Amino acid sequence: MTFSELLDRVGSMGPFQYLHVTLLALPILGIANHNLLQIFTATTPAHHCRPPPNASVGPWVLPLDPKGKPEKCLRFIHLPNASLPNDTQGPTEPCLNGWIYNSTRDTIVTEWDLVCSSNKLKEMAQSIFMAGILVGGPVFGELSDRFGRKPILTWSYLILAASGSGAAFSPSLSIYMIFRFLCGFSISGISLSTVILNVEWVPTSMRAISSTSIGYCYTFGQFILSGLAYAIPQWRWLQLTTSVPFFIFSLLSWWVPESIRWLVLSGKFSKALKTLQRVATFNGKKEEGENITIEELKFSLQKDIDSVKIKYGLSDLFRVSILRRVTFCLSLAWFSTGFAYYSLAMGVEEFGVNIYILQIIFGGVDIPAKFITIVSISYLGRRITQGFLLLLAGGAILGINLVPSEMPLMRTALAVFGKGCLSGSFSCLFLYTSELYPTVVRQTGMGISNSWARVGSMIAPLVKITGEVQPYIPNVIFGTTAILGGSAAFFLLETLNRPLPETIEDLEDWHQQVKKSKQEPEAEKSLQTIPLKTGGLDPS
Repeated sequence: MTFSELLDRVGSMGPFQYLHVTLLALPILGIANHNLLQIFTATTPAHHCRPPPNASVGPWVLPLDPKGKPEKCLRFIHLPNASLPNDTQGPTEPCLNGWIYNSTRDTIVTEWDLVCSSNKLKEMAQSIFMAGILVGGPVFGELSDRFGRKPILTWSYLILAASGSGAAFSPSLSIYMIFRFLCGFSISGISLSTVILNVEWVPTSMRAISSTSIGYCYTFGQFILSGLAYAIPQWRWLQLTTSVPFFIFSLLSWWVPESIRWLVLSGKFSKALKTLQRVATFNGKKEEGENITIEELKFSLQKDIDSVKIKYGLSDLFRVSILRRVTFCLSLAWFSTGFAYYSLAMGVEEFGVNIYILQIIFGGVDIPAKFITIVSISYLGRRITQGFLLLLAGGAILGINLVPSEMPLMRTALAVFGKGCLSGSFSCLFLYTSELYPTVVRQTGMGISNSWARVGSMIAPLVKITGEVQPYIPNVIFGTTAILGGSAAFFLLETLNRPLPETIEDLEDWHQQVKKSKQEPEAEKSLQTIPLKTGGLDPS
């Protein structure tokens, strides 16, 4: 008896599973809030230099930039008891007395003057948040193997609630960055535990639906963020509002059961049996649950128990040529997806369109994008879908540079299309990666590949700074990288309608079969082109 059959006996898709998935999905609504929070808490409003305190009363004249617009970071030098300049010529100086912001919205930019020479600190804050997600992945992966999935989920909720609330009361930018790092750090623990607990308690036939449902919660969370940001113009209150619910989620998580596989592999057989019996009772199958024995439980997970005895590590991903190829191509695809995705997702204010409406559109495009992706990977295959999604996204990002700034709607349309392609790329990559790596190294491969997406999302805000040299440079870098990632996808194996490889040898055999199937038509074609000669005469 397999564990899936054992799960069928206690109710594979009953009231317990629906409640279980709901409790895991609800917090994901808030994860979108934290990932994209700086779209609204770090917007940069129109601004100009504050006049010196000893300036005479009268209109304040600003110098003009090369485009004929008022300078944001310079003012005319003003001498005491001298009249204000009445034209746009004269010596200038930096904004020594701060800035005046033309906005009713309160952000970290207006509070800590993250403009002009300090504008890089705004992008740095987002990169530090992404660095927290990157660091949290391996740390919580190790901790969840040692202490279990459920405690890590609960503590991650608490850390996010506490650090998010702490960021709302930060007295300085440096303290704010520390708390934001902890927010990103805890999000990794939530994501990791949510994926595992969802997969292990839902039957195979329903995993795609439950995973997609949880993914759509992230999409709907983007709608919620727009509404909250519109209703709460003060960044501290917005930060607090998106963080406090996780205190409640930490309490609700006590109902979520521990992973049965982890309990068995940790030798906690009695607790695993009690957990299964509790699920059976909740699903109205109390008698079936009471009939399950510890021996049956051990037998159903014997393969998992045996696999623990053989240790596979990072070096195994580079031991054979086909695994090296898979690792390299997937890493590039993951990196380019995360890199390009956050370049668009965090650049909402750059398109000259209302940021609240645009964020709703950016979130809404995920709904058809993910649906089209699911249909495409089911009929056209994973490799073609993954490759073309990144190629289209890269083309859209490069196309933004070709559209003049006087056409904001066209630029926005290209950005929305590119963001939808990248959202679909994420959906495809999660499935494609899990199908390409053999079971014995799947967790390691998934961890390494996903980490590259985090590296990309961490670097993306810093690359935006190159726009100060030439405005078109960031999009060239983002678009070219996406095209490279899409090209790499075409060198991967197709997994459509293929069983999952269990061992590294299975993957090697699969690769050899693909090579052989390609060589046979070529051999037949070459044979057909050899001219047949009989006695030197043309047989025709």
